[in-house]
Amino acid sequence: MSQSSTKISMFLVALFVAVVLVACSGGKDRAQSAASAAVTPSASQSTATPRSEDIECFTIGDLSAVALHDGTLNFPNDNEVFGVGRTPGDVAAVLEAAGAPADSLHLSIQPLLVKTNDRVLLFDTGAGANLGPGAGRLPASLAAAGIDPRRVTDIFISHAHGDHVGGLVNAQGMLAFPNAAIHISAPAWTFLKGMDVELARTAAIAHHADLVAAITPKVVVFAPGSEIIPGVVKAVAIPGHSPGHSGYLITSGRESLFYIGDALHHYVVSVRKPEWSNGFDSDPRFAATSRRALLERSAASGQRLYAVHFPFPGIGKIEKRNGGFVWIAE
Repeated sequence: MSQSSTKISMFLVALFVAVVLVACSGGKDRAQSAASAAVTPSASQSTATPRSEDIECFTIGDLSAVALHDGTLNFPNDNEVFGVGRTPGDVAAVLEAAGAPADSLHLSIQPLLVKTNDRVLLFDTGAGANLGPGAGRLPASLAAAGIDPRRVTDIFISHAHGDHVGGLVNAQGMLAFPNAAIHISAPAWTFLKGMDVELARTAAIAHHADLVAAITPKVVVFAPGSEIIPGVVKAVAIPGHSPGHSGYLITSGRESLFYIGDALHHYVVSVRKPEWSNGFDSDPRFAATSRRALLERSAASGQRLYAVHFPFPGIGKIEKRNGGFVWIAE
C-alpha cells in the first residue's frame, strides 16, 4: 500500500454528502457535475427515507437495470487525493476547463442492480456504516426501487474497499442480502481476508473481522477475467487500484454495459489527466496505465460505461477530443 493510499483513510472519516437530484424518470440533464449539487447531510443507512431521486432506471438490451445512489464523498482540492505530486492550481485549471468548481471534488457512490429472467444481480454494495452519515443509503435506494434485499441472488464485488463492501452487512453485522452468492476475485478475497487492523482502517472497513466472518459462507471466488454468468456477466481484470480489482462486462444480445469499478474516480480529472496519481490507488503507476488503456479502448469502441463514482447515475461513454478524453453522460 502506497504512502498516498495510507493518507486517504484520514479523509474517509470526515466526508460529507452531496445529494445529486436525478430522478428515475429519464429526461433530466444527467450531464450536470456532482460539484454543482447541493451539499447537505443525509440520514444514516438505518434511518434513511426512500427517495425517488436516489434511483435511475434504464436498460441493457433486454435487461432492466437501476442505478442506486448510496452517497457522495467530498474532497478539498489540496493534492492529497487528486493530482498527487501536482499543485492545487494544476487541478483547478483542469476542473475550470470542464466548467467545474475548482476548490473541491466530489465522488458519487452508486451500486448497480440488474434483473435477468431468473436472477437479481447487485454490483458492489456501497459503504454501509463505514463512512458515517455521508453514505450508506443503499437500503433506502433499494426500497425506492421496490427491491427486497432477500430477492438479490448474486453480488459482484469489484474490490475490497469500504465503500464497495460495507453494504454487505447491516447495522447488526448480519448479512444484508441473505440469499445472495458473493462473487469476488480470488486475489481480492485473499487481500480482504488477510487485512490487519491498520490495513482495514486504511481501506475504510470497520469491524473487518466481523465482516469477513459474516460473508465467508456466501463467498464464491473466481479467477480474474472469468465468465461468471455465461452470456451475461464476465469479469474484467483492471489492475493497479487494489489487489484483484475487477470490472464487469454485462451483456444482453448486442448491447453491453461495462461496470468499471474504481478504474476511474473523477469524471474530469481521471478522464482528462489519466496519468496523474491519486491517493486511492495501491500501485499508482500501474493504475495510471490501466486508466489510459481503458479510456483508449472505450473511446475507440464506443463502449457504454457505468462509472461508480461519476456524477449520478454514472452512465455514459468516453470520447476522444483534441488529443485527450472527455466523459459524455447519457
